[in-house]
Amino acid sequence: MAVVRRSTKEEILLAAERLMAAHGIDGVSLRQIGAASGNGNNSAVIYHFGTKDQLVSAIFEYRLPRLRARRGFLIEERRPADLRGWLECQIRAVLEQSELEDSHYMSFVASLQMHDGAEGFKHLPAEFHDSAIDFEANLRSHLTDLEEPLLSLRLSQALSFIVHAAAARERMRGRGETLLPFALEVGNLVEALEGFLTAPVSSSTRAALQGVRPAKPLRPLVP
Repeated sequence: MAVVRRSTKEEILLAAERLMAAHGIDGVSLRQIGAASGNGNNSAVIYHFGTKDQLVSAIFEYRLPRLRARRGFLIEERRPADLRGWLECQIRAVLEQSELEDSHYMSFVASLQMHDGAEGFKHLPAEFHDSAIDFEANLRSHLTDLEEPLLSLRLSQALSFIVHAAAARERMRGRGETLLPFALEVGNLVEALEGFLTAPVSSSTRAALQGVRPAKPLRPLVP
């Protein structure tokens, strides 16, 4: 069977994803990325991608079409009618990404969240914004009892937890460690996050909410 040789551009992109996943966005230089991809200096990185921010956006462009298509297929197949169904479509698609042998994408997104927080959303190419916002809107439609800013806070935390759970699974796979069965991981995450998002708001929390508004709108980073 013929071995498919990756292009220089793809080798650079995968090296960047792997190094940024391990060391953070600021912890890796373009020169290090070039060396890890088999190029002795950073000229090839600059030639193909320009800046580090453009390289980060290119990683999204490389990975998101498959992930979004898979989530779209699950939504089309299952026609979710409740919060649990929508969560399962996202969790299953994200955890499936962590199963791919050449992927460090979930660890990369987790690193981006730690580096930029919700501001990491700015790296998302424009063509992916609408589907992220539409998916978030479907989650919100099943959480009408939560008021702002608690609703956005819980959504941001829940979606971030999915990313970090997938990243942990991805890293364990990379180290050759024993993983929990896939179905168990999915089921546990769905149940845990459904409970988290729908947990009753206590009177003390409602009192603490009075007059509270975030400095700027929270935007969950939907991978």
